Amino acid sequence: MILAELFPYANVLYDIFTVLYVLTVLAVIIVVLSENRNPVKSMAWMLVLVLLPIVGLVIYLVFGRSLKGMRLISRSHLRELRRMNEFPEAVNLEDGLADSSRQLISLVNKLTGRHLFQGNDIKVFTTGEEKFESLLRDIKDAKEYIYLQYFIIENDDTGRRLIDLLESKARDGVRVKVLYDYVGSFYMRPRVLKRMRAAGIDIHPFMELTFTRFFFRLNWRNHRKVAVIDGRVGYVGGMNIADRYVIGSRKEKAWRDTHLRIEGEAVAALQYSFAIDWDFTTRELLTQPPKYFNHSPEHLDHFVQMVSSGPTSRWNNISFVFLKAITLAKHNLYIQTPYFLPSDPLLKAMQSAALAGVDVRLMIPRKPDSAMLRFATGSYIKECLQAGVKIYFYEPTMMHAKVVIVDDEFVTTGSTNFDFRSFEHNFEFNALIYSKDFNRKMTAIFENDLTCCSRVSMGKWKQRPLIQKAFESVVRLIAPIL
Repeated sequence: MILAELFPYANVLYDIFTVLYVLTVLAVIIVVLSENRNPVKSMAWMLVLVLLPIVGLVIYLVFGRSLKGMRLISRSHLRELRRMNEFPEAVNLEDGLADSSRQLISLVNKLTGRHLFQGNDIKVFTTGEEKFESLLRDIKDAKEYIYLQYFIIENDDTGRRLIDLLESKARDGVRVKVLYDYVGSFYMRPRVLKRMRAAGIDIHPFMELTFTRFFFRLNWRNHRKVAVIDGRVGYVGGMNIADRYVIGSRKEKAWRDTHLRIEGEAVAALQYSFAIDWDFTTRELLTQPPKYFNHSPEHLDHFVQMVSSGPTSRWNNISFVFLKAITLAKHNLYIQTPYFLPSDPLLKAMQSAALAGVDVRLMIPRKPDSAMLRFATGSYIKECLQAGVKIYFYEPTMMHAKVVIVDDEFVTTGSTNFDFRSFEHNFEFNALIYSKDFNRKMTAIFENDLTCCSRVSMGKWKQRPLIQKAFESVVRLIAPIL
């Protein structure tokens, strides 16, 4: 009564807002249905919208929208980039490669465009110190340009060493372009960015969050870690620029991760991926053509494909590659990942492989950096063990490597975690290597890591507290948005 006296049109306004809200929710439900998603996921979003007024709509705007089909750059710029990046075709493709490798190569050609690079020199880093020192050396040797893209660039000792060197190279006339994820590198201080730009570094955040774009960009993150120096050397893998990868912290040792340094034709694909993300962020087309360098015959068996994936892709590219690789496994399947939240098809593929007699081994950290993700991962362990999947907890520190090894020829590593977010929401980048020699090298690294692990037994796993089991089941319900 008092409210009506103070605001004589309060009831009318309430009715108007109610009608508008109902119409908005109905419109969103129509959009959800029109996208023809997984029925279970569509039904879940409709229930959220109906049962959680206002809050449900906000949650959907942040986590529920699909970007599939969205164009990152203009058609004219894409045509120009493709014209400049007519990748060479590998010779003698049929010679020496298993049928399973040829199937994967064909799949990737359909997903991302035809390419296969031969004659690549690949170095593997399993410590941040090795990788970081190598990257700094290559940057010091840069003559023309430096392209860097990282999810996280911390303003710590490691980050400052890199920034100081980039500023020096920019002052010397080398073109330096840097992309960083706005959320991942949220603590990049404005004064640091101002100093970098004053030195001549062209640096930009990927999908910067503003007041008007907060809900529409928060869920889409660029998780790629790519570096290209003079079109000659490239880096791809899982390591960000931060002390935790190089020297660790007071509480834990440096994180265990995997990163690659590549010389050869495959560097062109790294540069192509960077150019697309740079164009999306700045609307500037990079016209620097890639450079190819011949390598000695001992590296001719290192066939490489590069796969980018993201929420705008028509297909979940890397998820498709993982699924195909797992189903092709005949003898062994080794997986390292910091977070294990598989989609239902990937989980069933792993289970069916183990049940069919494939040696399936999954290595995850004992204590990941997120308690929520630890509980979500725990909800999948029992059903994996039941199928015969061997699960290992890496004990010394955080296991942040993202590696899949299949049989004796195929390896993939990059930025992609084995979880929903990497497969569906993040912009990711992985290298696919078809090489028996490289496979042996990565298998030896995996087996060495096993010496630092404890194997999970079904009997012991069942003994965990009831409250932990209950929490795992609850957290699993929101696993797709973690």
